[in-house]
Amino acid sequence: MSHIAVVLVLLVALLHAFFLVLEMFLWTRPYGRKVFRQSLEQAQQSKVLAANQGLYNGFLAAGLVWSVLTMQRDVALFFLGCVLVAGVYGAATVNRRIFFVQALPALVAIAAVCFGY
Repeated sequence: MSHIAVVLVLLVALLHAFFLVLEMFLWTRPYGRKVFRQSLEQAQQSKVLAANQGLYNGFLAAGLVWSVLTMQRDVALFFLGCVLVAGVYGAATVNRRIFFVQALPALVAIAAVCFGY
């Protein structure tokens, strides 16, 4: 993978590590509630589901970092593809901005990995 591809893959990994922190540790705090536009009551009721979702984001981040450490292009494409699908699904079912925050960075990283940028 090229240097640009590595940086983009790591950027997507960093985003997902941040999502892990938001969903597992900040979900019911003011910052987490602001990001996800929910009341304290909504956050309290959904915090177990959010923590589970955060854990999955952590696995995506770990897989992306692993792909960079081992320089395995196929592994990077697999995890970026997972991120892309999750981002498109989230944009279609929850909020369109998920596409720009999650799916678009993955799509750009996929292009960089595929085309050697």
